Amino acid sequence: MKGVISSTLAQPDIFTMTRQILVTSALPYANGSIHLGHLVEYVQTDTWVRAMRLAGHQVYYVCADDAHGTPIMLKAREEGISPEALIERVGEEHRRDFEDFHIAFNHYHSTHSEENRHFSEHIYRSLRTGGHIDQRTISQAWDPIEGLFLPDRFIRGTCPRCKALDQYGDNCESCGATYEPTDLIDAVSALSGTPPETRESVHFFVKLSHFEPMLSEWTGSGRLQSEVTNKLQEWFTTGLMDWDISRDAPYFGFEIPDQPGKYFYVWLDAPIGYMASFKHLCDRDGLDFDAFWDRDSKAELYHFIGKDILYFHTLFWPAMLSAGGFRTPSAVYAHGFLTVNGQKMSKSRGTFITARAYLNHFDPDYLRYYFVAKLNSRVEDIDLNLEDFVQRVNSDLVGKLVNIASRCAGFIEKTFDSRLGPRLDNPELYDRFASYGKTVTERYESREFSRAVREIMALADEANQYINDRQPWVLAREGGRAEELHAICSQGINLFRVLASYLAPALPALTDRIERFLKTTISRPGDWERLVEPLLDHDISPFETLLKRIETQAIDAMTNDTNQPATDADQPAPAPDHEPFEDEITIDDFSKIDLRVARVVHAQQVEGADKLLQLTLDLGGTERNVFAGIKSAYEPDALIGRLVIVVANLAPRKMRFGVSQGMVLAAGPGGTDIWLLSPDTGATPGTRVR
Repeated sequence: MKGVISSTLAQPDIFTMTRQILVTSALPYANGSIHLGHLVEYVQTDTWVRAMRLAGHQVYYVCADDAHGTPIMLKAREEGISPEALIERVGEEHRRDFEDFHIAFNHYHSTHSEENRHFSEHIYRSLRTGGHIDQRTISQAWDPIEGLFLPDRFIRGTCPRCKALDQYGDNCESCGATYEPTDLIDAVSALSGTPPETRESVHFFVKLSHFEPMLSEWTGSGRLQSEVTNKLQEWFTTGLMDWDISRDAPYFGFEIPDQPGKYFYVWLDAPIGYMASFKHLCDRDGLDFDAFWDRDSKAELYHFIGKDILYFHTLFWPAMLSAGGFRTPSAVYAHGFLTVNGQKMSKSRGTFITARAYLNHFDPDYLRYYFVAKLNSRVEDIDLNLEDFVQRVNSDLVGKLVNIASRCAGFIEKTFDSRLGPRLDNPELYDRFASYGKTVTERYESREFSRAVREIMALADEANQYINDRQPWVLAREGGRAEELHAICSQGINLFRVLASYLAPALPALTDRIERFLKTTISRPGDWERLVEPLLDHDISPFETLLKRIETQAIDAMTNDTNQPATDADQPAPAPDHEPFEDEITIDDFSKIDLRVARVVHAQQVEGADKLLQLTLDLGGTERNVFAGIKSAYEPDALIGRLVIVVANLAPRKMRFGVSQGMVLAAGPGGTDIWLLSPDTGATPGTRVR
C-alpha cells in the first residue's frame, strides 16, 4: 500500500531518522488473570517498544481488554454480577499486573467502549455496502437447560476420528482433528451436561474470498515471518472460508445495527480494539488519529500476537481494514507458546503461574530478562525451566552485569569521594563497547533479542576479565598509584553503564536503580547515541545492592502460591475461624464441582485390580466409563440399575486399566463399610444435584 513501510530494517539510518510508530499486543480476555504465558508477548512487545524509543523514534503502545463473548456472560451469571461489573473488576486486575511488570502502555482500554462500537459499526456497514456480507440460515447447537446457543468450545464429546473422550466441539486435543460439533459422538453441553438440540438461526457471513487478491498481495509482501507466510499459503490453497460474524442473543457484546437480537461475534470487534484504544489516546492527548490509520498513512503499524490467532490477524483483520477504508498493518509478528519445565502449564504440577503469584516472590526484571534471553524473530515455543531460570539470572545479571559495578564502586566511593576520574584507563576498549550501539538497535528491531543478550553478556565477560587483569584491589592495597586506580575503576563503571543501557529495554526496574546510582539516564531517547562519550568527572551515588540472587527455595514458594486460592490484591485475606486443613479450598472451588445423578447400566470386575469395579453409567443420554474403588463392599450384579451420584466434570484420568471419566461418590471407613451416595428414588439420570 502507498506510504506503508513494510521493512523497518531497510531504513537508511536508525539513529537519525525519527519514525512514527504505533504498536499493539493481542488483547487479553477479560474473564481471567494474566499468567506467565500471556507475559511472553507483553514482555516481547514492551522490550521492542522501549528499544525503539531509545533509538529516538516516536512510539505509541496501546492495548485493551477483550471484553465481549459468551464466556464472559456466563462467568458473570455464575458470580451473580453483571458482565460490566465483571470486566471492570478484571480490567483493574490486569492493569495492576501490567503496571507491576512495567509494561509501558501509552493507553490501556476496553473493547466495551463507545470508540469500539463506532468503528465496529463503521466497518460492518462498509462490508455490507460493498456487497461483502452474505445472510444465510444455519443449524446450531442449543442448550435447552441454559437457554442459549452453544459456542463450539462449550460442546464436549468423543472425537469422531480417534475416539478420544471429552473433546471440544471444534477440534480434538488428542489427534488434532477439526470437525463440526454435529460430528462429535455423544455430544453434551459443557454447561448443563445435557445433549444439545439443533435449531436454525439466520447469521451474517463475510465473503472473505472477495478479498483474496488483496490478501494474497499483502501476505506476500514481506510483512510476515516466513513460517507464517507458508502457513497462509495452505489456507489460500484450500480456499478462504466465509466468516460468520454474528451471534444470537443472549450474548454480551454490541448488537448489530438494524438486526435486533443479533450481535457482533467477539472476533469482529476484538482487533478493532486496537483502533479504539488509540482513538481514546488521541482524544485525550490531542494526537492525529488519521495520521496513523488513514489508508495513505506514512506511519508504521505493528501487531505482536501469539501463533494461535494468526488467521484472525493476517486474513480477517486486513480484509476488515481494507473494507473500512483504513490502512493495513506494516507487519504482524507472531511468537510461540510458553511451556514450564518442558510441559504445558498445569495447575496440578504447580506450573500454571499467574503474574501475581510470580510478583509475590520475584523481581519482575528476572522474568523479563529470562524471556528476552530466549526470544527471537521466529515462531518458536520457549520453555521456562525454573532451574535454568535461577541459574541464568544469578549468573548473568548478578554474577556478570551487576558484578562489574560492585567491583569498582567501593573504590570510587571510599578513595575518590564517589566521583569518577577525568580519564579512562583503556579508551579503545570503551569505544569498542560503545560502538555496539547500532548493532544492538538492529538486534532489538529485528526481534533477535536472544542474540543481543548473548552478545551483551559476551561484552560483560570481557569487562569482568578486564577488571580481573587490572586488579584494582591490589593497587588500592599497595597505595601510591591513585591516579591509575581511579582510571581503572572509572573504566569499569563506564563499561557497566554501556551494558546496562543496552539491556535497559528489557530491565526497566533495574534500570531505574542504576540511573539513581549513576546519577544519569541510560534509558531515554538518544541515550544510546550519547554513549559515545564516557562519564568523566561525574559524581555517582554510594553503591547499594542493585539486584539480589534468587534462592532456589523461592521457586517452591512461588509454585505453592500458584495453587492457593487468589484473594483481592488490595485486601488482606480474612483470618480463618478454624485451624485450616492442608490444601484447604474455598466455597468458590467447591461450587465448581458438577454433581449429577447417574444410573449404573453395567458393572464388572477389573482383572488385576484389588479394589476396583468398572462401571458404565448413564447420565441421561450419554454414558461414562468410571472405575470405582468399591469392590470390597459390592458385587457387580447388585449395582446394575442403581442410581448413584457422580462428579461429572472431573477431568478424565488415564489408569492402567483404561480411562476413568468421573468419580462415584461414596462414604465409609473402607472394607465392607462403603456406602454409595444415592439420590431419592425416581430421580432422572443426568439431573444436577444441588
